[in-house]
Amino acid sequence: MKTNPESTLFSTHEQALINELVQLAIHEDIDSGDHTSLACIPESATKQARLLVKQQGVISGIAAAQILFQHIDASLEFKPILNDGDTVAPGDVAFTVAGSARSILAAERLVLNCMQRMSGIATQTRALVNLISHTNCTLLDTRKTAPGMRVFEKMAVRHGGAQNHRMGLYDMIMIKDNHVDFAGGILEAIERVKNYLASQHLKLEIEVEARSLADVECICNAGGIRRVMFDNFSPAQIVDGLKITNKFTIETEASGGITSETLVAFAETGVQFISVGALTHQVRSLDLSLKAFA
Repeated sequence: MKTNPESTLFSTHEQALINELVQLAIHEDIDSGDHTSLACIPESATKQARLLVKQQGVISGIAAAQILFQHIDASLEFKPILNDGDTVAPGDVAFTVAGSARSILAAERLVLNCMQRMSGIATQTRALVNLISHTNCTLLDTRKTAPGMRVFEKMAVRHGGAQNHRMGLYDMIMIKDNHVDFAGGILEAIERVKNYLASQHLKLEIEVEARSLADVECICNAGGIRRVMFDNFSPAQIVDGLKITNKFTIETEASGGITSETLVAFAETGVQFISVGALTHQVRSLDLSLKAFA
């Protein structure tokens, strides 16, 4: 079953991250050469292979695979059959690749490692998105990603139907509990952030984490805040918090230990966003394989 996936175009920053990640992965796995293939496979040998799905889920990483193959050997002919974000079943073929047999073998494990993890993330994300599809709540990821893999993992979250929270520490202000404690209080932290943004001529959205209803009231009254995060609130406490935020023009987000078992209860409170770190840090990879064919 096919869906209409988002554009696979990358920002300049994302493309730079991808290039660095791919080069590191190639160096890590191949280093001085794939000596097994160099020994077994004639330099002139050409073959073709296909990405075979072996488990039901959501496919993600087709665009990433094409980038990996191109970095290994730009002459390889890559033909996508499915789109990132498609629902898949055992026996489906995601893409084919043809050209140098040595190059295909050199890229095989890199492609599978990337796509299996990305597809696992997309599959898990889709399942959680479906759980709360009857609400107006939007599911978000977090920064709890494997080091270096964030651009691909957040891409997979989008393929699963959720949205990305901030990419990193540089593209959004998020005042968390430690910032508050180190700064001496919520109002002190907020005031310092506003002064910093003004002095640096930066226009970044501000989100502030609340640990109590008193914090929620304080954050809303401070002004200039885009979103308040109900951190480790129960659904009942969030309902009480929303009675406060509804008096203001401010977005709301729930976070902190929310699981598939509790997600619906949180979404049904009326909170606008829920961030779930488990989308990327508690993942079971999807079973895929790259197989040669005539």
